[in-house]
This record gives sequence, structure tokens and C-alpha cells, in this order.
Amino acid sequence: MSRITRRNFLTGCSAAIAAMAGARITRLAFAAPAGAPVGASERTLVVLFLRGGWDALNVVVPIGDDRKHYVRARPSLALPERGENAALPLDDRFGLHPSLAPLHELYQDGAFAIVHATGLAHETRSHFDAMEYMELGTPGLKTTREGWIARHLLATGVSGDALLAPALAIGSAPTSLRDAPQAVAVENLDDFKLWGDESFFEEQRRVLNRLYTGETWAHAAGAQTLRALDGMSRILDDGYETTAGVEYPGSGLGNQLSTLARLIKSDAGLQVATLDYGGWDTHDYQGDQGTGQFGSQLEDLGRSLAAFHEDLGNRAADVTVMVMSEFGRRLEQNSSQGTDHGHGSALFLLGGGINGGQVYGDWPGLSHEQLFDQADLAITTDYRQVVSEVLVNRLGNPDPSFVFPGFTPGAALGIVQG
Repeated sequence: MSRITRRNFLTGCSAAIAAMAGARITRLAFAAPAGAPVGASERTLVVLFLRGGWDALNVVVPIGDDRKHYVRARPSLALPERGENAALPLDDRFGLHPSLAPLHELYQDGAFAIVHATGLAHETRSHFDAMEYMELGTPGLKTTREGWIARHLLATGVSGDALLAPALAIGSAPTSLRDAPQAVAVENLDDFKLWGDESFFEEQRRVLNRLYTGETWAHAAGAQTLRALDGMSRILDDGYETTAGVEYPGSGLGNQLSTLARLIKSDAGLQVATLDYGGWDTHDYQGDQGTGQFGSQLEDLGRSLAAFHEDLGNRAADVTVMVMSEFGRRLEQNSSQGTDHGHGSALFLLGGGINGGQVYGDWPGLSHEQLFDQADLAITTDYRQVVSEVLVNRLGNPDPSFVFPGFTPGAALGIVQG
């Protein structure tokens, strides 16, 4: 047995404490909603935020009456009407970018749906303001204390006896989870453990448990993290393997979603997870006819989400994935063969409880007089409407007006079932 030195012992303890302080899965919330409908406590919402404002008009492409406006505004960027890189038909109005072919298959199977002309009902074109408003859930107001996911957790209640923790962060925390109850942060799940010589792990735990016995928030956070360490060690020791035949892309997003699938299938009580995927600010050389950088990122997105859905197996019915971005891009391409900050966007929904195989939303059109500010796709569906339906019908939230102060949901879109 290795000799336990004071230096090595303290090094291992310090590493454990550093794990508590926290580090692009961003946050995971483990909870059991109080008073939720049967089955709601076993469900998971995954929110994937595409940072940079994606070009929704080259993701969900007009192929009907508005195609003439789309092609005229994008002489080099518009997807071709036919041939190898043509959009994959969704209905008689829209097609899906061909790099998202794996999601097109799920659309045809009824597991994937799209809400077009949706987004933040505020005219800002600032990345930082738009993301802040969306994640706080209060457009135009930055003084809101909690993020919208945090308020959802406060409304439904979180369980302190979940396997890992009421909230676990892997990477940095988004504003949507600001002030979420009892958060634990970690850089990588495989690193979420005590460090040093295994021969003195038990002694480290004993000392740390004694150190974090108290009534302050710091004591509570430390104690919660120690419980999470024990829970995670059991998960990591399970010898997890990806479902046979499933292959994730070797990208950051693919790795994050693989980690999420592992947690969900471990029955750790995961209620909400957020991930970030950046690089969508395509001002320059976006890619002719949907190719290039933009097409490559969409391919990664489509393959990663499809692999995640397949990897979940029979647990896919319990998991709903929501993909959003802070805004879309201008209808007209710029002089650098890219697109500038716009307004209306598209939102994806995938997985359990989704009435898929449809493009939802009131399409405003792309003629000059129909555009927002005579430049952008208009927003006809507030993103909070979509999120509210997911929270109520899937996660048993009793009060979406608490999650989104000052917002009253309209008539249900019918996109989500219980």
C-alpha cells in the first residue's frame, strides 16, 4: 500500500473540492417534480442552444410560393431546387437541409417536428442581449433574478435525494439556470471523482464529509457534491456501452450527447439538461448552395441528435429535445457570401411526446412587405409558447406564467402531447 503523505492527501482533497466549484453539456438538473402527473418525474428535457444565430432559412428552406423571394435574395447561398444538394421535402411549403438527412428520417417517423418563424419577440440583433433575454425568459428585461429553467425547477420542486444531485453542471452554466436549486459543476463526467491514491479515498471522504457539515450554503453545496461523487462513481463503474450499431460523430456535441444518454439510461433522475453548440454566426463564406462550414455543422448536428435518439432505445419516449438559437439571419445574403443578424428563426423538437412529421407555426411569407423591418423573417410564434407547452405537457409544470413572467400562452399549437 502506498504511504499516505500529508501532501498527497491534501492534493486529493483539493481536487475533489475543485470539482465542486465547477468548470459543453452545461447544466443538468436532477429532480422529481412535486405533484407532477404520473411519469413526469421520469422524463427529461434536453435544451440545445445554437450560439451565434443560425440561418434558419437555409435549414428549413422555402420550396413553395416563397421560393422565388428566397432565390432572388440568395443568388449563391440558396439550396438548389433539384439534384444532389436539394432540400429534402417536408411538405409542399418547406424542405430540410440535406445535411440533416438523419433528422428527416425521424420526421417521417413522427419523432421530429419543426416550428418555423419562431423566436424572441424583441427587435434586438445583439447576440448577447438576445441570448440573455431568451434564457431569462423576459424579453427586454435583464434584471430578472432567475433563468427560465431555474424557475421551472422552483415551480415543480427538486428532490434532494436524487441519485446524483438536484442540479449538476458539466461546463459553464447558462443564464437559463441562474439560481437553479443546488447546482454541482464538473468539467467531465469521467473526471468527477476523488483524485490521488485510491488507498486513502475513504479517509478523504470522511474528512470532506466532516468539513461540509454545517448550515451555510457552502456547506450544503459541498455535501451535495459529495453525494453526487458517490452516485457518479456507481454510474461510471457500470461498464456502460453505447447501444449496438449506434455511432456518434467524434465531435464535441456527439460526445456530450453520448454522455447524456449514459446518464439518462442510468436512471439517475435527470430532469433537465442544457448544452451549447457555437459557431453559427455565419457572416462570411457561409457555403455556396448550403455547403461549406454551414453544411458541415448541420451534418454534425443531425448525426449527433439522431445517434442520441437511437442510443436512448426505449428511454427515448421519456426524453424531449428542444433545439433553439437566439435569432435567425437576414433574408438577403451579404457581400461576403454570408448572412447577417436577422430576426425570425426555427425551433426543433425531437423525441418523446412530440407530434412529429409536421412544420408548425403561422408562416408570414417572404415578400418585401411581409418581412420584419423589411429585411428579416417575421416572428409569428413566441418561443415561450413552445417551451410552455413542453413544460406543461411533458414535465408537469403547473404554472408557465411563473416560468415566463408577463407572458400568457396562446392557443396550444398541438405540437406536444402528455
